[in-house]
Amino acid sequence: MTRKSILSVNAGSSSVKITVYTLEKTPKVIVNAQVSGITAPPAKFKYTLGEKKREEELKEAVNAPQDAFKLLLDRCFKDSDLSDVTSSDDLAYICHRIVHGGDFESPVVINNETYHQLEQLEDLAPLHNFSALEIVRLCRKELPNVQSVTFFDTSFHRTLPHYVTTYPIDQETAKSNKLRKYGFHGISYSFILRSVAEHLNKPVDKTNLIALHIGSGASMCAIKEGKSIDTSMGLTPLAGLPGATRSGDIDPSLVFHYTSEAGKLSPASTKEMHISTAEEILNKKSGWKVLTGTTDFSQIGVEDPPTTQHKLAFDILVDRIVGFLGNYYVKLDGQVDAIVFAGGIGEKSALLRKVVVEKSRSLGFRIDATANDKGPSESQTVVDITAGTGNTKRILVCQTDEQFEMAYNCVQSH
Repeated sequence: MTRKSILSVNAGSSSVKITVYTLEKTPKVIVNAQVSGITAPPAKFKYTLGEKKREEELKEAVNAPQDAFKLLLDRCFKDSDLSDVTSSDDLAYICHRIVHGGDFESPVVINNETYHQLEQLEDLAPLHNFSALEIVRLCRKELPNVQSVTFFDTSFHRTLPHYVTTYPIDQETAKSNKLRKYGFHGISYSFILRSVAEHLNKPVDKTNLIALHIGSGASMCAIKEGKSIDTSMGLTPLAGLPGATRSGDIDPSLVFHYTSEAGKLSPASTKEMHISTAEEILNKKSGWKVLTGTTDFSQIGVEDPPTTQHKLAFDILVDRIVGFLGNYYVKLDGQVDAIVFAGGIGEKSALLRKVVVEKSRSLGFRIDATANDKGPSESQTVVDITAGTGNTKRILVCQTDEQFEMAYNCVQSH
């Protein structure tokens, strides 16, 4: 390999993040950049190169993820301080995070065959794969000499037992339509597992965790001996915990009582992306935003919430988390090395961590108030917030890093 850099891309519907890493066994960050607010202009640009940090509102129109990606690459290539990456010729690989991987059990190199297989998955997850695949398409067209590798959030959960992945519906229909539990946030869980096992000085295959990736999209995972045995999300990321705009688990018939238009195409549909009204309601018009008017959890997870609706949204999330936590504790037969909080909210909300652990006290978990309030520093990947030195049931916070996990695994496998 003569080229020296890896580009990791994490695309959502409203933001695109990229990180360039050195091509070595443990990749090191060269530059971070992101565009956010694509769907809520003005879009914002953030850029970090060593000590150099810049934030600005973008004057140019950024209407789609591929526009944001092109802008980010252009800004990087034109930065005179970024001598390591001046063009696509300096990139060995581009790592793409794809939320739904269907039956793919490991990362795949993009070629004509795998590209067309991914296109077919768009129908299974139009809300979640479209943005990432738009950038894959762009890379195939404009950066054909750089190898694109796709990493899937679903792959980590390939070890789920058959009785967990199977829905009790007609199995012929289920099989022909690929209707089963897949699970998501797997790239994050892979990073969490590896980092926490190292922190605990345990082999990965001897590590049992209840991991929480709590952000605007929220999920939980039971990990037994280094393998996912259950997770809260299902066929799509909608199942399980509520999120900023997602309902989480509901009675499946609710949406048909909500509207008679449930099965019709939403006005948000496009020629390329077909979204039902039900999908739009439950994914985009639910969650704590409809209860509180904000997607910003920092306004909700506070000791003195501004309204009863804010408290309600917080209590609902805590209740659902504790329900899955108890479920997974039983599935792990009580052999839990640690509860791990990760994701933007899991890492930042001391109140959420405190209340969840207090409600789990019957399982023997105790939190150190001072350590919890302090949380992790910027340089800490894993921090212990357990009360008492002799307690073997750890409470940890892990600053997860999906972009690094993709770059790390790319190096290991190539």
